Amino acid sequence: MKINELSPAPGSTKEAKRKGRGIGTGNGKTAGRGHKGQKARSGGGVRVGFEGGQMPLARRIPKRGFHNIFAKPLEFVNVSELNVFEDGAAVTVESLLDAGILSKCRYGVKILGNGELKKKLTVSANAFSQTAKEKIEAAGGKAEVL
Repeated sequence: MKINELSPAPGSTKEAKRKGRGIGTGNGKTAGRGHKGQKARSGGGVRVGFEGGQMPLARRIPKRGFHNIFAKPLEFVNVSELNVFEDGAAVTVESLLDAGILSKCRYGVKILGNGELKKKLTVSANAFSQTAKEKIEAAGGKAEVL
């Protein structure tokens, strides 16, 4: 197959409606915009969420909580996922990315204590939960905070 032979699946595309092309088309004169008014004008219409001057829904409902815009969210990995590494291996962020356990790691990783760890590993991460640290050390490994 060549690039000039590519075409969309049959029935997946439609011809665009040509507005304002005479009375016989059924879409002539006002071109489906009705008679006069804000929405009939060129560039007319209101912004998203505008309710005609009434207090918008986004401002009527109560606001709760706090969202920290400076937060640096960590990625999470459970100790059970670390069993893919060989016994005695050093687990770092790079090795987690290479193994496919993490797809991205922008700010760092935190190891959580869900599951069982059956291998002795030296794990380097930005943070550990208390149970994760205990499970790594119980398996004979080390938990190093970066």
